[in-house]
Amino acid sequence: MADDLQPAPATPRTRRRYPLAVSVAGALLVCCTILPWAGVDAKIGLLGSGVTTDVRGVDDTFGIYTLLAGLAAVACGLAGLLSHPRLAALAVVPGAVAVPAVLMFVTRGGGAQDRVSIDLGVLSVEQAIRFGWFAALACSLAVAVLGLLTLLRRA
Repeated sequence: MADDLQPAPATPRTRRRYPLAVSVAGALLVCCTILPWAGVDAKIGLLGSGVTTDVRGVDDTFGIYTLLAGLAAVACGLAGLLSHPRLAALAVVPGAVAVPAVLMFVTRGGGAQDRVSIDLGVLSVEQAIRFGWFAALACSLAVAVLGLLTLLRRA
């Protein structure tokens, strides 16, 4: 009867779940760096048309740091899959580097011309944060959290 109360040992499938999730989140973070992170929209009111230009993550230094952090997270996840699952917990470091890098893309000091929106009625020019930045932030947070979960999970 005492044998029934003992926890069952973790199966290889459950031990590999977190390293696989870390690898997938890292790969998604790498993919997010080629998506547009910011852009400038210029619209002419009379014509109803406008011009849009986008900045991808890899076009900036902080996007390159995020790309390298994503590659490191993939490597940590694969190391956890191929050898000891606890190696995937090292992905906390690239995740913790990627979060400030993504945030600094938006908040770093630039000239006043970078932060000004102009609306003259006929012509409006404004900056916008694109969906790729939000996806990169979510993926970098996911890498860090999944790395922590890999470390804190029960053996």
